[in-house]
Amino acid sequence: MSLAGKKVYILAEELYEEMELWVPYYRMKEEGAAVTLIGSGSATRYLGKSGSYPVKVDGEAKDFRGDACDALIIPGGYAPDKMRRHANMVRLVKEAVAAGKVVAAICHGGWMLCSADVLRGKKATGAQAIQVDMANAGATFIDAEVVVDGKLVTSRRPDDLPAFNKAIIAALAK
Repeated sequence: MSLAGKKVYILAEELYEEMELWVPYYRMKEEGAAVTLIGSGSATRYLGKSGSYPVKVDGEAKDFRGDACDALIIPGGYAPDKMRRHANMVRLVKEAVAAGKVVAAICHGGWMLCSADVLRGKKATGAQAIQVDMANAGATFIDAEVVVDGKLVTSRRPDDLPAFNKAIIAALAK
């Protein structure tokens, strides 16, 4: 188990993309990481876009620090648009980046990176629909299944999950 002893935070909010939360969740656990699901505080249980696979979070963003994890994962769907309205969710992302932690966002998860103002001078990818938002936030947008820039890992859509998970695991193993 290559990630034994590593702490991974995954952010959750209403209308998350089910595959983009659950596939990394189980993949990180499979590698031995301790995975914590963190919500905005608007609920303790969130439904995905399809209304199935509810996620019960372990706690609220206000109770966590970005420097206390080894990696922070932001799934997509419409959840990031809701997440970024909560100052503690944005703070958590800023702290993780500032502390040099692995921060990974897939699909619309890039909206959280924009709101946290952590994309300036970085290469990144995300959902095609937020390409302009990411560029306006200072990123060089690259249309690829996964883009790694230092400790920042980004992907575009659920089809990219295998490459996304491999990149997160590789970044954590360093």
